[in-house]
Amino acid sequence: MVTIIIVVVTAIISFIAFQNPAVMSRYDFSPYRISERKEYFRFISHAFLHADWMHLLINMIVLFSFGIYVEKEFSYLENSGQIKSALGSFLFLYFSSIIVSSITTFLKKRHDPYYIAVGASGAVSAVLFTSIFFSPLEKILLYGILPMPGIVFGILYLAYSTYMGKKDKDHINHDAHLWGAIYGIVFPLFLDPSLIHHFIQQLGL
Repeated sequence: MVTIIIVVVTAIISFIAFQNPAVMSRYDFSPYRISERKEYFRFISHAFLHADWMHLLINMIVLFSFGIYVEKEFSYLENSGQIKSALGSFLFLYFSSIIVSSITTFLKKRHDPYYIAVGASGAVSAVLFTSIFFSPLEKILLYGILPMPGIVFGILYLAYSTYMGKKDKDHINHDAHLWGAIYGIVFPLFLDPSLIHHFIQQLGL
């Protein structure tokens, strides 16, 4: 499954960057360098780097857990003729969400030469929220402890990311989380707008 390949590749590249700061600096997300030096590859490359082992571990556990499920849902859609390729759809979701989730940060920080970010959090948020689209009432464990319906978790997640993004006082790219999540939950509608009926039915409406 492609989720496993992405997890393995990301882990390997992140490990290499842990050992070699030059790799981290060459491929991190620097809006200033993207703007001034036209290093557009950073929009994608930063998602394969992580700040530390904990950052990497959390992102990859979430990606593995929900990515496998989303792949299966896309396979059902392919088998039913609603989409052409489950693999292509998943890859497009993952890589396009890396870019989409970074745009707001790029616009905010493109004149700041000291701002950098790494991590797949925007894309992971997108995959997580695509899974919520398909199963909005499925339980998700908040902090791995408190169970709640996915749709409730999603609302709390969006509210928290919006609030923290406005404060902008920690070193977490909350804007990437927010826009990755929004993109992820509407992405299935790009594939087939009629899937909105599935979402509504899953909510029991």
